[in-house]
Amino acid sequence: MKRLLDLLFPPRCVLCDEVISPEEKGCCEECRPKLKYISEPWCLKCGAPVVNSEDSYCPSCMVRKHLFTAGRALYEYSSVRTSIYRFKYSGRAEYGEFYGREMAEKLKEQLKKWKPDGLIPIPLHAAKERLRGYNQAEKLARAIGRYCDIPVFDRIVFRRQKTRPMKELNVKERQNNLKKAFIIPQDVVKLKRVVLVDDIYTTGTTMDSVAGLLLEKGVLEVYTLTLAIGTGI
Repeated sequence: MKRLLDLLFPPRCVLCDEVISPEEKGCCEECRPKLKYISEPWCLKCGAPVVNSEDSYCPSCMVRKHLFTAGRALYEYSSVRTSIYRFKYSGRAEYGEFYGREMAEKLKEQLKKWKPDGLIPIPLHAAKERLRGYNQAEKLARAIGRYCDIPVFDRIVFRRQKTRPMKELNVKERQNNLKKAFIIPQDVVKLKRVVLVDDIYTTGTTMDSVAGLLLEKGVLEVYTLTLAIGTGI
């Protein structure tokens, strides 16, 4: 069946979007060197690259208090920007398998240290998810959970309000944009440590909004895991 699907819908490279062989596993050999992984030193709070190795935190986290405990990201946003756009807006749901596997392989040691009870993908509004056909954060979380044997809870946090695209807003506008945007309608006290999964980390506003609700519900530690991180995006 998989071979038939590959013939009908051949796999494409996540970066150049050209048809590749199944053996290349999502990214062609020519494009792999273009993937820029976050390397040390990184911010001990959000996981963003830190220019000065003597600094423990990035400039943003030095002046802003976050509600989540700590976070990590896999790539520098600039190296996967176009790919993430296709992943979200051009129906390339299959990218989630490659990227989720990459996150699991490269960040599994960090996940082991956090010892999460589960992964929670940042939700889309129901109308937007119906239009898109899937939630890219859930695609990532499902793949990570499968490779790392961590349960995924996608029916705990819901987005009850449509919000403006965050890339269009500054920090203050992002905060106002997300006021009362999320809801947790059930008790989650059984979860003590969770990891929020999303595709992009910019200012941390979305993560803080969801983390705050989870902490109110009795969760003790909320971590973040994102595919890419960057500034000015």
